[in-house]
Amino acid sequence: MQQAENSEGNQALTPRQRAVLDAALRLLVEEGDHLTMNAVARRASCSKETLYKWFGDRDGLLTATVRWQASKVRVVPVDPGNVDLVSLTESLEGYARDWLKVIASDTSIALNRVAVSHAGSGKDGLGAMVLENGRFALATRLKPVLDAGKRAGYLAFEDAETAFRTFFGLVGRDVQIRLLLGDWPGLTEAAIAEDAARATRQFLTLYGVRKEP
Repeated sequence: MQQAENSEGNQALTPRQRAVLDAALRLLVEEGDHLTMNAVARRASCSKETLYKWFGDRDGLLTATVRWQASKVRVVPVDPGNVDLVSLTESLEGYARDWLKVIASDTSIALNRVAVSHAGSGKDGLGAMVLENGRFALATRLKPVLDAGKRAGYLAFEDAETAFRTFFGLVGRDVQIRLLLGDWPGLTEAAIAEDAARATRQFLTLYGVRKEP
């Protein structure tokens, strides 16, 4: 199986930088909107100068944090010249499982709550960062898989964005809004695997092409 792709730029992060971003995520969980460069430096046991060197200002740190969290949703690529229904299904199910695991984490819930509170408030644009480096970036990474399935004759759609939005909706359903509002929809490992498989089956029912033997 081919190695899963991370979102753009995260391959270059050092283990130390990843630890700093994890510290920033933990602070978002604990303190919400009160994330500062000083607080991250203290929690990560590094200097503010190092943070500014690596990430620029606070917006740069937030953007890197969002990208790091989004990179945990992997996309297993398919071989464009040798796509079969099994590899296509495995790629879609794996993406769905990872996305559900990520959005159900306390770090993603905290990050999304802060982003929603910032939307339209004239603050630092965290909402736009989350959209650009989260949902939009995830679409960019999955669409080549959808396009490969279409070229191989297993999928039929006119627009990859519409197909992606359908799949995204089948996977997410009402889960994310329930999480943001403090409800826990029972996302155990087994439930996540079942939801991912069901969403993939539903998507293939809507967009799949039955090939003759």
